Amino acid sequence: MAVRQEASTGEFVEDKSVPDKDTRKVAADKLHVKVWSPFQVYYDDEAKSVSGVNGTGPFDILPQHRNFITLLDACNLVLQTQDGEVKIRISGGVMQVHKNIVTVFLEV
Repeated sequence: MAVRQEASTGEFVEDKSVPDKDTRKVAADKLHVKVWSPFQVYYDDEAKSVSGVNGTGPFDILPQHRNFITLLDACNLVLQTQDGEVKIRISGGVMQVHKNIVTVFLEV
């Protein structure tokens, strides 16, 4: 079920009118990250965190982050993984975060 925030009270309530379309299950303490362009998949695996830069400055994405979408500036996208750190140099892109799934579209 989808969850929404009631405008008048600020409480979070289940919204049964919106079906839960995403069937991928991700552990609550991890992120599934996919960084890709139309020509190549740069990363498609689990991570502990993602760091990047947008128009307001540097930011981090951790598990349980709120739904989020942003334009990325040129930067090193840094993924903290179980095995260490992965850096991907990007010239810009779009990032979407939804239910512990982080999708980064490059060259769009």
